[in-house]
Amino acid sequence: IMIDLSKEKLELNYPCSWEYKLVVLEHIDIHITVKEVVSSREHKVKESKVSTKGKYKSYTLELLVHNDDDRTEIYKMLGDHSNIKMVL
Repeated sequence: IMIDLSKEKLELNYPCSWEYKLVVLEHIDIHITVKEVVSSREHKVKESKVSTKGKYKSYTLELLVHNDDDRTEIYKMLGDHSNIKMVL
């Protein structure tokens, strides 16, 4: 049986800790960039990987999300930030 994941709603118990993978150019200060999005919310940023040629770095941003809208809004705001190339 195939499950159509696009129809499945993610069942999460909020508030919960959520991780976003962020890809930025290597010269970007990720801590300043993240603070511009999440402001005073408590969060953790861990360096993840550096691309083969060293042009990009990826980081894991972990923070507490309060509900589905909160989680998707942060995702959108991260994606809209000019310093962030990609959010996963």
